[in-house]
Amino acid sequence: MRLRPRAAVLATAALLLAAQAPARAAEPYAPLPPANPYAGPPGTATMHGDTGSSDATPLPGPGAGSVSSHRTALASACPTVLVGADGHPVALCTEIFGRAPTVHLLDPSSGASLTELTLAKGSLLGGVYAYLDHRDRLVVVDGNRDLLRVGHHRTAGGGWQLTVDSRLPLAGAVPDGDAVTGLSPDWQGRVWFATGNGVVGTADDEGTGAVRTLALPAGERIANSISTAPEGAAVATTHATYLLTARPDGTPEVSWRQAYDRGPGRKPGQLSWGTGSTPTFFGPRTGTDYLTVVDNAAPTVNLLVYRTSDGGRVCSVPVLKAGGSGSENSPVAVGNAVFVASTYGYPYPALPDGAGPSVPSSGSFRGGLSRVDVRADGSGCELRWDNRTRSAAVPRLSTADGLLRTVLREPVIPGTDATSALDPYRYAEIDPETGRTVRTAYLGAGFVFDTLQMVGSIAPGRVVLQGTTTGVLRITAG
Repeated sequence: MRLRPRAAVLATAALLLAAQAPARAAEPYAPLPPANPYAGPPGTATMHGDTGSSDATPLPGPGAGSVSSHRTALASACPTVLVGADGHPVALCTEIFGRAPTVHLLDPSSGASLTELTLAKGSLLGGVYAYLDHRDRLVVVDGNRDLLRVGHHRTAGGGWQLTVDSRLPLAGAVPDGDAVTGLSPDWQGRVWFATGNGVVGTADDEGTGAVRTLALPAGERIANSISTAPEGAAVATTHATYLLTARPDGTPEVSWRQAYDRGPGRKPGQLSWGTGSTPTFFGPRTGTDYLTVVDNAAPTVNLLVYRTSDGGRVCSVPVLKAGGSGSENSPVAVGNAVFVASTYGYPYPALPDGAGPSVPSSGSFRGGLSRVDVRADGSGCELRWDNRTRSAAVPRLSTADGLLRTVLREPVIPGTDATSALDPYRYAEIDPETGRTVRTAYLGAGFVFDTLQMVGSIAPGRVVLQGTTTGVLRITAG
């Protein structure tokens, strides 16, 4: 009961932001998935914005005029930068040397690290997925397979410290040699988690302490995060997309399963053999009417849209035809609109264990961005536009100002598809109606500015916080 005022505040804030938004942002970029009462603010609580993984936010980005940026060097790749209700950004990073996951509390006004906490090292993806809960604590599973809630607190001297406020061992549920790759809260306060080897579970870490699991079919791996909505938890394995629900005791069970075309092998610019998508909830009525992923079909991948209620397929649409047809990124989706960015050929410096060779063995990073619209009557989908935008990050859609934001990786030699350690990077804003880039700003060149297909978060105050291979960029107007 004590969480209802919090949910009401979040809902009121979302309505106020929507009221201030330009008229063109009202449709079709609404509604967002419903706010989860056990997660932080919509748009900044998870890597993909919300527990539905819409990759959209009710917050506006930098205003008109010039754009400036500042880099906070952390000697770490920082794929997850979240912002709680108190306005403090929390970054989960992986150290370049040693690859230990490290939590940084950032200064809201400068982006500087105020304090840090190193966690137990696990798998490569163990330092990637986490979320902020309704008390601004980072919820993450460390290399010891412990479910942690990490809070930030003032010290007696007026400084800041990060502490492990609670810990629940999952070792009894997560087998030796396996690791948690994704987690998200449900509407009952349980934490859903999924492991690389296909175990899905729930943990009631703030209640009974019960942990319940379900093993998905042998050979199905989970290489991306998971999403939650009032209807259940969505998981995409290397073979199929699932919607799961929980029995009264928390035990997961399959509501529906839909196999997809996983192609002949892992494509260049992907981290696993299968979909690169964290599944995305979206829809024009409830914000969770549909669930979408991108398959791994060859030579052209397809955007797949399913009805959340029963798993019925709404459409399969070939996408990323103008550029490289493969994606490691989660779709961006709000209302009836879905956006997919290509990662085909992107030169990742490291791959997860067991990723295997790519098919073909190499490929150029040509870029690509597609928009697909679901028909108003739900009878199918249409490819709205398709281009060769060379996005080096997961785009983020603002429903407040109606713009897609990303970072572009440009070749040193204009007009080529080559990549190098000297490539320049540009902040970019894209008109979602046309796919046209409407504003760019130079960020820097070289490895330290590589955004590595990571997501940028739009923070309060029209600030973009974008992780790179070596830290966090703070992008603002002026």
